Amino acid sequence: MKKWLVFFLAVLSISYLVLLAPFCTYMNNRPVAVRLGYMPHATVLKLAFADYKQLIAQDAVVRVLFYFGSLVDTTKRTVKTTPEYFHMFETLQHAVRLDPYNMDAYYFAQAAFTWELRKIREVNDLLEYGIAYRTWDAQLPFYVGFNYAYFLKDYAAASRFLQRAAELSGNPLYTNLTARYFFEAGQTRVGLAFIEQMEKNTLDPRIKRMYQMRREALHNVDLIEQAVQHYQQQYHAPPRSIEILVKTGYIESSPVDPYGGVFYLTSSGGVQSTSKFALIQRP
Repeated sequence: MKKWLVFFLAVLSISYLVLLAPFCTYMNNRPVAVRLGYMPHATVLKLAFADYKQLIAQDAVVRVLFYFGSLVDTTKRTVKTTPEYFHMFETLQHAVRLDPYNMDAYYFAQAAFTWELRKIREVNDLLEYGIAYRTWDAQLPFYVGFNYAYFLKDYAAASRFLQRAAELSGNPLYTNLTARYFFEAGQTRVGLAFIEQMEKNTLDPRIKRMYQMRREALHNVDLIEQAVQHYQQQYHAPPRSIEILVKTGYIESSPVDPYGGVFYLTSSGGVQSTSKFALIQRP
């Protein structure tokens, strides 16, 4: 009996040693879905762990962060291997469905999936889901507005979200960006009305001066745009320059850009400025 027991233990030990190396290799190269851990759909988790859904969501986000961190060479600040972004994003989606107030998920999605993968619309969908819950938060609409403007060049959508960010935060940067993107979207008068309203609600004289400068710029743009429109109605073609509008009497003189630039017309009759509506640095 003892001989059989010894023989059995010996066979078991040999089998363990034979299988150990392949098992270690598998563990090191196993799919990211295994390394991140399988996460059931958020609906299932809500039903099963209603009282602990925030903890489960945070655990999922932390696992994504640790996984991504394990792929980064901190000494060189480079990614050692290509992360499995799809499964990471899917995990974050489940996490915010469990806990839509988890800001870590939104921060990471904005940082990792816009610049790296240009998954702009997917990230915006995730952020807009968060906006519906984090109604006090100006950061999420600012991210969405930035993504629309910078990556998608959709200035109309950008202005809507930046307007919300500006109203929630009172941040003059958001306000100025909103007015600018209304202008870029061809809605100068909407941007002008918005900046005038923000100016009225501002008590800080320094911020008020910033708004006044933006208002003056948009007012002058609106003057030129109206002159262009009347010129096109009469001549059935856009004017080649602002000087032509002055010579034909549609405006008295070329408006001044308060940012220090010079207004000019594009080939389609649009109004731009050499300042790009930002303060020009002078020596």
